Amino acid sequence: MTENSEKIDRLNDLTTFISTKTGVKGLVDAEITEVPSMFHVPSSILSNNRPSDISGLNLTVPIIDLGDRNTSSRNVVISKIKDAAENWGFFQVINHDVPLTVLEEIKESVRRFHEQDPVVKNQYLPTDNNKRFVYNNDFDLYHSSPLNWRDSFTCYIAPDPPNPEEIPLACRSAVIEYTKHVMELGAVLFQLLSEALGLDSETLKRIDCLKGLFMLCHYYPPCPQPDLTLGISKHTDNSFLTLLLQDQIGGLQVLHEDYWVDVPPVPGALVVNIGDFMQASPVDAFF
Repeated sequence: MTENSEKIDRLNDLTTFISTKTGVKGLVDAEITEVPSMFHVPSSILSNNRPSDISGLNLTVPIIDLGDRNTSSRNVVISKIKDAAENWGFFQVINHDVPLTVLEEIKESVRRFHEQDPVVKNQYLPTDNNKRFVYNNDFDLYHSSPLNWRDSFTCYIAPDPPNPEEIPLACRSAVIEYTKHVMELGAVLFQLLSEALGLDSETLKRIDCLKGLFMLCHYYPPCPQPDLTLGISKHTDNSFLTLLLQDQIGGLQVLHEDYWVDVPPVPGALVVNIGDFMQASPVDAFF
């Protein structure tokens, strides 16, 4: 098969996939037994993404207890955040004041949205109407190669919050409640990061690092051939800060010192990722 014919076949498969408007969940509901080729990831990439034998290296993404930030241990917390940001770009936070019930409900609401009838979900497919809430299968289906095995929705929360009725009923209350707590936690983290930089605690907030909030929720249906594809390809986040909530299944990895390191889910924890904008900002003294 020539390269041109492969491109034509991929385009035909992609057009068929898009026309169904049922996403990856639709493939699973159709009880497919083989992953379509447009989702196949080259074996060289898959092998590179498998965790190396790092048992003797003691590589573990730092876990930081924010419960100590209002005590005499605050400087210790700041020191740990500085070290994690410098050396990892990632850390997990516990005792962050986001209620466990809120975390569980947002995870459940994401499943609830994606497991609705496609007719309901398709009201939120991308259009030219600049919707605040958008349901999609991949950000750029015609140019992403290979496709990721996931469905997603996005919601722009700040600085111009959506009207509640713009958010689907299946996840409306959970999105509103979760993002309220996330903004509060974000303010705390930017204070601590400012102090870790040796600056006034409000510095990062003053330069609008906290101004925007973009919510992205992925749904990974069971895959019949998980060794052939990925839920998310290797990437960095174009943000100041990303707060990531994992479910109990896991699968998240971060690249550290040329090793792929697993980030096992910690009950109630949130993963903090130092984003591209933070690293490129004028106050990137330790990144």
